[in-house]
Amino acid sequence: MQNHKEGSIPIINIEAFRKGQSAGRDEILFNELYGERHIEKPHKHDFFIIILFEQGQGFHNIDSIDYPIGNHEVHVLFPGQMHKWSIRAGTVGYQLMIEKSFFEHFAPYFRFSFTNYQNHPVIQLTDNAFQLLLYEFHAIKNELKKENSLAQLISARAAVIATIVSREAENIFTEFKVYQSNPRLAKFNMLIDEFFKEQKYVSFYAEKLHISANYLNILCKKHLKVSATHLIQIRLCTEAKRLLHSTTLSVKEISFQLGFVDHAYFSNFFKSKTGMSPTSFRKKR
Repeated sequence: MQNHKEGSIPIINIEAFRKGQSAGRDEILFNELYGERHIEKPHKHDFFIIILFEQGQGFHNIDSIDYPIGNHEVHVLFPGQMHKWSIRAGTVGYQLMIEKSFFEHFAPYFRFSFTNYQNHPVIQLTDNAFQLLLYEFHAIKNELKKENSLAQLISARAAVIATIVSREAENIFTEFKVYQSNPRLAKFNMLIDEFFKEQKYVSFYAEKLHISANYLNILCKKHLKVSATHLIQIRLCTEAKRLLHSTTLSVKEISFQLGFVDHAYFSNFFKSKTGMSPTSFRKKR
């Protein structure tokens, strides 16, 4: 088992789950979830996970947020995200665990920035979407059980899953619809993902988008009801929370990693966004 640690949070690789697999090959595993299960201490994975709950009760904690588990839901978990769960008796679910290299083949079919899915990792499904996904999950399981399973066929079915999940997310979450209909805002979101640690001013992103900072701000307020600066700060805050809970880095080290020259300024920034100091937030869990 090639598990390793980043700070105090273990990072578990796919090999750790081979024993319990229902079906699989080197780059992908299919597991069935029946009944009560508990992960009490948070951990991370270095691979992608997508879970389809047919029926479920309990909670799934992802990046320090508790999400209730319900019937006909999809939960997505990207490499490096922190999670734990408490699943109650009577739960029925299906889980695909996918190595990064294989995930890249169908990742473009998740049509939005990965940050969008990380901010909304639980997606409630319509009955029709659930039935479609259930069919694809079982089709992947059946293919994996064949002696000479075809990676191309599995990848194509995974692309169908990603497309259906994206459509359902777009129908539920306003920001997905906004990004779909506003390519500039979608690009802004992706640029934030790439540069938020180094670049905190709207002018940098506006220049990359070939528009003025004022116009970028107008677009954000009109379509997302928040300022452009707010979006950058929310991304910073999310990353700060992850680092505080998933590493043993000091507050000073985290502030420098996030591009703050002064850790006191970082502490004030964090408190203004969360209502508590970085140290208090770290002690919370």
